[in-house]
Amino acid sequence: MSPGMSAFLAEVVTGYNHFILVYFVLINAGYLAIFLLSLRALWRFVKRSFFPDYEKIRASDLTPPISLLVPAHNEARNIVESIHSLLRLNYGGYEIVVINDGSTDETLDVLVQRFDLRRSTEPVRVVLPTEEIRGVYRSLSHANLVVVDKAQGGKSDALNAGLNISRYPLFCSIDADSLIEENALLRLVKPFIESPQETVAAGGIVRVANGCKVVDGRVVQVGLPQSRIAVMQVVEYLRAFLAGRAGWSAIQALMIISGAFGLYRKQEILEIGGYSKETDTEDAELVVRLHKAMAEAGRRYRIIFIPDPVCWTEVPETWSVLIRQRSRWHRGLMQTLWMYRGMFMRRRYGTLGTVAMPWFVVFELLGPVVEVLGYISISLAWWLGILDRSFVILFLIVAFAVGALLSVGALLLEEIAFRRYPRFRDLLRLLAYGFLENFGFRQFLTFVKVKALLDILLRRRGWGRMDRRGFEPGERGDGDGPRP
Repeated sequence: MSPGMSAFLAEVVTGYNHFILVYFVLINAGYLAIFLLSLRALWRFVKRSFFPDYEKIRASDLTPPISLLVPAHNEARNIVESIHSLLRLNYGGYEIVVINDGSTDETLDVLVQRFDLRRSTEPVRVVLPTEEIRGVYRSLSHANLVVVDKAQGGKSDALNAGLNISRYPLFCSIDADSLIEENALLRLVKPFIESPQETVAAGGIVRVANGCKVVDGRVVQVGLPQSRIAVMQVVEYLRAFLAGRAGWSAIQALMIISGAFGLYRKQEILEIGGYSKETDTEDAELVVRLHKAMAEAGRRYRIIFIPDPVCWTEVPETWSVLIRQRSRWHRGLMQTLWMYRGMFMRRRYGTLGTVAMPWFVVFELLGPVVEVLGYISISLAWWLGILDRSFVILFLIVAFAVGALLSVGALLLEEIAFRRYPRFRDLLRLLAYGFLENFGFRQFLTFVKVKALLDILLRRRGWGRMDRRGFEPGERGDGDGPRP
């Protein structure tokens, strides 16, 4: 390489490294600010909820009934435990609408046999267009259980079919591989009772069920899985919900309510056209579209996160499944941000448009690309002989320290507010993984997100196969869990 070219390349690398330094300061300052907002919000929530009045909510005539929508595709392993969990919910009036979305396994047969289903002749009121409805089944043993069998159309299409069948003013979307705690609906419906005109959507926390002991559709003992991948995700989920969504919710800028557990006012969702097939993450797109519709109507509204209603879900325990899941999540984020780019930096859309969307574009969407280019830049600096090793080592130490601080902070929030992990050794293990995830796991997910960007550029879509073990009645967190 000529001296002139070497000098030019050295200048470019040095300039990019300076940009990385500024970017690093901004992104970590942002994460710390969100964490502090979350800390404040959770502290207020714990103080306000010290004397819960959930039984009054259950007994009140003002408590609205809820339709639980459970889309299922090839969920024969988990569906029985999930429905048992829902049938035991401590809530006054609710119905369970399971939508069998073209399963090719025994999902429908298992449901028919285990819950004594019989085909119904009732007509289906079509408000939202969906793929063909093959049949509607009602349970002879459980009056509030209905199963819809339809041609495969994807999760969004299944949820729209469930909305057509459902009867109640509120609906809750629940994944078929999830378990809902007994009092979760009472906790989740509370803001709809306190502010019925303003609250249009609320999301609870999703926790990792791998390693927990499950009996008759209930998590009876909380534990940690043996799988290292799954334990990393326990830390990651706690950080995302308790140190992330709680903060965004506090400033009315919540962009995502997990599709595994979200409660919505049905009329508002029907008015905006139900769930869309245009993105790979129907939950994020729906929430942003709901924000947009409410803001453009000039309406006072709330879309919030509540930290104590718990949904337990099974997370991937193999690298291949994790890659497919996280790639889809990041594709969905990119699709949603592009679809609603007109909201970007617009005061009309409140803090969602002026704070959340710029943050997600600059740091969540572009962050992985900036990070990967940073690795390349450091390698080039070493090759050109201009690498300041002391600076790089200090930079990496600070980066890992901030990442560990956020993870440990989320675990402390969990321990102070909720204490779901009673065993001291589980807490020590989570703390250890809060540090260890910064050495490989986080970088792995960064490259997965870059892959998602390439998928978007190459117009690749789809969920991909999500292999699951299913909930095991004897599964425990004390050594009997699976290994990757």
